[in-house]
Formats: sequence, C-alpha cells, structure tokens
Amino acid sequence: MRYIFKFPDIGEGLEEGTIVEWHVEKGQSVKMGDSLVTMETDKVVTAIPSPRDGVIAAKFGKVGETVHVGSALVEIDMVGVEGEAAVAEVNKPEPVEEEGAGVVGTLEVAGNSAVLSASKEGVSSSSSDTNKAAKVLATPVARALARESGIDINSVKGTGPAGRVTKDDILRFVTDRSKPARTISSAAVSAPVSENLVEIEPLSQMRKTIARNMIQSKHNAAHMTVFEEVEISELDRIRKKYKEILSQNGIKLTYLAFIVKAVALSLKKFRALNAEIDMDRGNMIYKKYYNIGIAIDTPKGLVVPVIRNADKISVKEIASQIQEISDKARDGKLTLDEMKDGTFTITSYGSIGGLFAVPVINYPQAAILGVGRISKRPVVKDDAVVPGLVLPLSLSVDHRIADGGETARFVNSVMDYLADPVSIIMD
Repeated sequence: MRYIFKFPDIGEGLEEGTIVEWHVEKGQSVKMGDSLVTMETDKVVTAIPSPRDGVIAAKFGKVGETVHVGSALVEIDMVGVEGEAAVAEVNKPEPVEEEGAGVVGTLEVAGNSAVLSASKEGVSSSSSDTNKAAKVLATPVARALARESGIDINSVKGTGPAGRVTKDDILRFVTDRSKPARTISSAAVSAPVSENLVEIEPLSQMRKTIARNMIQSKHNAAHMTVFEEVEISELDRIRKKYKEILSQNGIKLTYLAFIVKAVALSLKKFRALNAEIDMDRGNMIYKKYYNIGIAIDTPKGLVVPVIRNADKISVKEIASQIQEISDKARDGKLTLDEMKDGTFTITSYGSIGGLFAVPVINYPQAAILGVGRISKRPVVKDDAVVPGLVLPLSLSVDHRIADGGETARFVNSVMDYLADPVSIIMD
C-alpha cells in the first residue's frame, strides 16, 4: 500500500511551514518516528516524524519552499500491506512528536480513487471525482505564487521531476510575461543592459508572524509610552563583583537578569501591568504568575522565549535561563512551550544601539519594557556632580488596562530596585 503523508497541523493555529532540511531520500527505508523533514513554522523549527514503517517512494518540496498544512510531504510505500491489513494499519493511533507535535495528517492512497483521512479522531473515507480533469503537478510554493500573481498554473511549463511546476518556473513565467515586445534597432544593439534594481525574497514564517502580531497589537491596544532614566552605579558594582564568580560556573551575569527580577517583583505590586482585558466578556484578567518574555534578536527575526515564575527564582538562576534560551533561540532550537504563557515582555535593544524607543506591546499583554543603551554621564548625588551610569527605560502600556498613575508607580518601583539592587533580595 502507498499513501501520501501530508504536512500535519502541529498546533498553535499553524497554517504553513518552510522546509529547512530533508532527512530522507527516495528509496530509503524508514521506521515509525524517524525524522522525515525539519520544518520552520512561525514559532519553532521542528522535525516531522514518519507516521508508519515503509520505504520513501517520493518527496514533495525542496529546501526553502513553503508547504501549507494538508499539502503532501512524502509518499510512503508500506511494503506488503494491502487490503484489510492496510485499513488496520491506517486505524492505528498516530505517534506523537517529543515536543508535543502530533503526527495528525491526511493519508492519500496512491493509485486509488479512495482518500483515507487519518487522525487521532479516527478514519473516514470518501470517493474522489474520477471525472475531474487531471491536476497539474506543482510544488505548494509554486501554487501559492501562481495564485498571488494571477497565473493559470496549467499554462506554465514545469521543469521539475515528472514535469512538476516549481517556484522558479512561476518566477520565470512572470518575468517573461512582463517583458515588453520590442524590435532591435542599431541604437538598441549598443545600449547597455540595465541592472536589477530590486531583490525579491519570500517572507519567512517568522517575519510573517511578526508582521501579523505587530498589526494586531496596534489595532487592538491603546498604546501609551513613558520614558525614564535610572542611575545604576551600585548595580554595576555588584554585577562586576559577582560576574567573575558566576563565570567560573559558565553563567554570564548581565544587567538584564537584574531587570527581569526587578520587573517581576514590581508586577506583584501593580497587578494592572500583569493583566489582559477581555472586551467580549467584559472582564479584566489579573494574572498571579509572573512569566517574563525576553525579546531576542536572531538572524531569522525576533523571538520571545519566557522566563517562568521570575518572582520565585534568584538573579543567578534568571541569568542562567537567559543564557540558555538565548543560545537556543539563535540556534533555532526553541520549543513552543518555551514561548508560551508570557505575562510581560522586556526588549533590550540597548546592547545594539538606541537610548529610547516606543516598544510595541506583545498583545494581549498589558505592557512591554524597552531597555536602552547604558551611558556614562554626569549625575547629581548629594548636591554634587559626579560620574554616573544611566540606564534609559521606555515602558509602553495598554492604556485601556493601566492608568497613567499606576504606570508611573510601576516604573518608579523598577527604578528603585535597579538603583538599590540589594533591595531585590530583601523584598
């Protein structure tokens, strides 16, 4: 029996993914649970396992192509499985990926008019319309590009395996179609060929998600931003004192670890900043747990893993977790669970550059704190002008949830903790 295993919905409202790496080749034997392909979704990079034992008869899609949920990934030949045995095989429960990604997809029997839909809920069958015209072979990304460009994909000549229409075929068709007809004159023969002035690159899954989230936040939250500065010479002294000690254990003690702790303790005092609003039901939801999201810049875009229960763990533990999730983020190894359930977000752009900003709230959270570049400046202490280290802060809040007074008091609390870091362990 042969069937086509289709890209399953691995949760979180997934609609599509991009092929990062194939782990199998045509003719290769696989066991249930073996990794078939690594896919980048809008949140994570994860391996999709084989749902059954068999031999890879065909692969669909190349590295870098976008595949929609329900589109074919591989065709697997289950050698020796026919008739009732085939039905029994399909009815077996689907395996579950380690990171919670269930292999729940559609099994399309090759060379047969019946389509078997396999999922954890069971199996149903339906007859396909054998009178329909044959559907042109094409990769998922080629079909998407054809739709977006208003092209009848049946009019495009495919150059892929078995005449399959690829992304390059669509792009070539668009280019050829847009070229104006012209005659060659003696003047044109000597005219220089113009260079390409633009470069077109498909949006990554991560960039699509960032764009959607930013628009959602701006459309649904009433943004207000407060700017402040705090002098942190004492914090700098304490950090330097323990930085070398912790480095011997492989822990990098950063300013951010102290900021996370200061924010978590302050949220316990000002609940509106750790809340979200439910307009449909007319409720305000105040959260009594303090999971701080850390915006991390990666080569592929911004991700926001979460430090859980930051109010209950030490600055040392926070520093260790920041280091761990930062490494995983840049290696593309974050899991969905590591980015769920954040209640407040911190974005630290100062390490790259910039003093103040207007951070966009990580909707539906109530607030986000922007951390700017630390600078050495003259400050006034005890009526004397002395050198100081100044940390800029930018706090954006949803003004529907937090009023100006509570916002200002929250910022003051964070500043007090950072100006006197010993108070963090005394609170």
